[in-house]
Amino acid sequence: MYTSSQHVPERNQDATIYVGNITEKCTEEILWELFLQAGPVVNVHIPRDKVTTVHSGFGFVEFRSEEDAEYAIKIMNMIKLHGQPLRLNKKASGEIKVLDVGANLFIGNLEPEVDEKLLYDTFSAFGVIVGNTPKCMRDPETGQSKGFAFVNYDCFEAADMAIEAMNGQYLCGRPISVQYAYKKDGSKGERHGRWERRKMGEEKAEERC
Repeated sequence: MYTSSQHVPERNQDATIYVGNITEKCTEEILWELFLQAGPVVNVHIPRDKVTTVHSGFGFVEFRSEEDAEYAIKIMNMIKLHGQPLRLNKKASGEIKVLDVGANLFIGNLEPEVDEKLLYDTFSAFGVIVGNTPKCMRDPETGQSKGFAFVNYDCFEAADMAIEAMNGQYLCGRPISVQYAYKKDGSKGERHGRWERRKMGEEKAEERC
């Protein structure tokens, strides 16, 4: 039976997962029913504004054991709920540290059926994916894929391996293009991953740790 609490001081942090990128329509009941498919759920909590009662796009799901939580992340990360891919993380504090060092990749020539979950399952093999990625770019009106996406890693080594292994490889029957994305900071024509930029990004990441 579904139960929820706004204050769970005895929550088992090791068995609790962070669920991000949920829509306004998402409720504790919906998360409960969804993650019950992965394992025995003990508690669901979606923090809300005390005045507006609107949530900030994330919640927490506590399972019976740490193994159940890890299994849920493995099989349900990036599945879509209300059209958006859920982003799951074992850290239960709600303060998910994202280190953007500039190891950002552009994935092109994608088949329309390629979604965020398939990209995550494919590219997470090379390292830790950070930020709001993988992200498939879609037409805002139709929701159809534009044929390209972005993946950000926490280090250049992972991005380099992904490029070496996946550039030109077939995904859903079509050879994909994998390369560093163009920078958005006004550097015209400059891509992420340039060697002189890497040290700067790594130093910034160390300062945040």
